[in-house]
Amino acid sequence: MRILCTNDDGIHATGLAILEKIARTFSDDVWVVAPESEQSGASRALTLTAPIRVRQAGDKRFAITGTPTDCVLLGVEHLIEGAKPDLVLSGVNRGQNIAEDVTFSGTIAGAMQGMQFGIPAIALSQARGFRGEEAAIPWETAETFGAGVVGQLLKHGWPKDVLMNVNFPDLPPDEVKEVEMTTQGRRDQHVIYADKRTDLRGGSYFWLGFRGQLSSPPPGTDLRAIYEGRISVTPLHIDLTHMQTIHDLKGVLGGAPPKAE
Repeated sequence: MRILCTNDDGIHATGLAILEKIARTFSDDVWVVAPESEQSGASRALTLTAPIRVRQAGDKRFAITGTPTDCVLLGVEHLIEGAKPDLVLSGVNRGQNIAEDVTFSGTIAGAMQGMQFGIPAIALSQARGFRGEEAAIPWETAETFGAGVVGQLLKHGWPKDVLMNVNFPDLPPDEVKEVEMTTQGRRDQHVIYADKRTDLRGGSYFWLGFRGQLSSPPPGTDLRAIYEGRISVTPLHIDLTHMQTIHDLKGVLGGAPPKAE
């Protein structure tokens, strides 16, 4: 098996080192193509207005001045010698990617680009902050269970137009009891905020962050699983169409195009 590893936290991230360990339990043919610097929140951004530079950081290991999507694109089409990868792994992200997070996550985007190439792809994230911001990130949880979860997914398989989103709870390994197949949740409150600050010259600037507020999600969602200390596995796909609205509006907008009244 040939495996491509990427992330959005950058080539030097702790989570990427753990991802490589997970990958090497399945193969010695592991390639790493990751951003030179952190690209969290980049979503599916492509670098279109600047050149992308590539730095070889070791054997089968590259750092690029681009986004996670750029990484997978260049990795598959230019940097990996010979056959394309059999698997794309993205992560392990520093922080959870659940609910609406998946729409702006660079970790999810890396896996999604693999899926677009027709390559099975899995995004992995380690939740943090649920035990307080001062608590250490339990990287050992992702390291302990990552290979097992990935192995079971590979054994069973999944559709080509789907990527798998795996989130590990903010708990040490001995406190994690279950794995749950979940749906993508939705928070019932807005948690992103802009903090206005003043620089030393009196100018204003803003720093984006997240409020540590919990929602009240229904059972079966990724949110509920992570809140309650379970490993969440969610199949995601790129089709964002809301079918019920199509059904409801067909009688209104079907047929000849309407003219202004």
